[in-house]
Amino acid sequence: MRYIALLRGINVGGHTVRMEHLRGLFREIGLADVRSYIQSGNVFFSDPSADRPVLASRIAGHLRDALGYEVPVFLRTQSELEQVVARDPFRGVVVTPDLRLCVAFTADRIPPLDLPLRSAKNDMAIIDASDYEAFMTWRIVDGRPPAFQSFLTKALQTQLTTRFFPTTAKILEAAKGPGGPTRPADRDAGTD
Repeated sequence: MRYIALLRGINVGGHTVRMEHLRGLFREIGLADVRSYIQSGNVFFSDPSADRPVLASRIAGHLRDALGYEVPVFLRTQSELEQVVARDPFRGVVVTPDLRLCVAFTADRIPPLDLPLRSAKNDMAIIDASDYEAFMTWRIVDGRPPAFQSFLTKALQTQLTTRFFPTTAKILEAAKGPGGPTRPADRDAGTD
């Protein structure tokens, strides 16, 4: 089965992992056809396991042992990521220089939400959600992005990682293609 691993915190907070090394870590535990896309921790691989929680735990445990810190792992298949991109609840949203469109990928099912769900400062809003993804907008205020992790973790009640929505579409395209990893300069700044 082909998987897309979305990793949280792989190259933030003082941690730096070269993608070549990260791909090697995936290969060390027997995962095949390993490729990566940009430095924010998006890894494509094949494995016969259909037990996603066990596989994610196996990867996260190996990364923790090798890197010395926790790296939460969120697994999706290509068809699941296609559904996320096709859902696109941002079609009617007018994008401005201070507005960002994001997807939060969760480990557990998202509880029912009364949408749109806005942050106390009204700088973030969850506008749509599926079982394991939440779609949100956030605004840059005074040149700074909001601290969206605490808002999302409280609202979604589970571990999560985020990607910009346009980047999510690029991750999907990279997952479909046969090519190797992209250049390190293609970084998904602003997400974790």
